[in-house]
Amino acid sequence: MAEGFKLEIVNPDKSFLLKDSVSEVVVPAFEGDMGILKDHISIISFLKPGIVKIIESGTNEENYYVEDGIIEFKNNCLSILTSNIFNLKNINKNYVNDILSKAQKDLLEKDLSDQKRYLIDQKIEVLQSLNIN
Repeated sequence: MAEGFKLEIVNPDKSFLLKDSVSEVVVPAFEGDMGILKDHISIISFLKPGIVKIIESGTNEENYYVEDGIIEFKNNCLSILTSNIFNLKNINKNYVNDILSKAQKDLLEKDLSDQKRYLIDQKIEVLQSLNIN
């Protein structure tokens, strides 16, 4: 059998990414950053805004920003369903600044639930950490 496991990332537009043999994926779950390795127990979890790290071999790592989503790991196949994702290697400064500005405006709404405020704060923190200004 292959050394790694299968990864599929899907967003509303298309199947965003498909890899047949990844060694590890780190996802920003609500419970904290979660590392997934081959033969991990089956799991379903929600994502919060953050960085998904995909490691194919010891030195090859790709990083993607996700806004939200759901992961499912079962039978050595990780599926990530998300509404917004982009590769940090091909980062578009204006696009990120637009998302950041909208999040900062959303934070000013009066009747935000604690959960919504937390998610917006998390999004702002992650986007600001990208250091693209």
